[in-house]
Amino acid sequence: MYNTPIPSQAELPSSGQLIRSTVIAAVTAVALLVTIVLPAEYGVDPTGIGRALGFTDMGDIKRQLAEEAEADRKVDTAANDARSRAIIEAAASGRTIAPGQSADAPPAVDAAPGRTDRMSVTLKPGEGAEVKLVMKRGEKASFVWTVQGGAVNVDLHGDGGGQSISYEKKRGLSRGEGVITAAFNGNHGWYWRNRGDAEVTVLLETQGQYADIKRLI
Repeated sequence: MYNTPIPSQAELPSSGQLIRSTVIAAVTAVALLVTIVLPAEYGVDPTGIGRALGFTDMGDIKRQLAEEAEADRKVDTAANDARSRAIIEAAASGRTIAPGQSADAPPAVDAAPGRTDRMSVTLKPGEGAEVKLVMKRGEKASFVWTVQGGAVNVDLHGDGGGQSISYEKKRGLSRGEGVITAAFNGNHGWYWRNRGDAEVTVLLETQGQYADIKRLI
């Protein structure tokens, strides 16, 4: 066992040395804070040294990520609050909102019985025709139409209850197919116009949820 000799008074640091060391440590800490910590953590660079060393870019990225996370949190909170209110309102009115269903989704409609129809429309040069499906909001109907003898311009749109919508407008088509999802209660369908020099016939086949099909023009 060794006994450590007690240092002499001359070997101990003086009060001035202790104060000087403390000041140096404090200055060093402040320098590190200003040149490294603030730029790297918060993107704050009062001296410009942090940007020169690449620390400010790190801080900017961290700040942006924090802001995005906070924005996402606020959006999630607002969505949860809105859903909670919607569930309460739905319960009061006798409705239910299924898990995963958007709180602002339209109430489910009673789907019309599925039906299938075929129709042909003959158009002279320059003549137009309009065929519509009577649909409720959210109902779907698939369709295929072909042109015999040429091509037509088509406007797939809907109207009803003071509302209107254009689903698609195209020129010079000899065939079209797809699915209509009614955006609101009303008439949804096609307006074809023959811009050619010869008579053409449009053959339309529809299948899905709609109450009626009718030619309006």
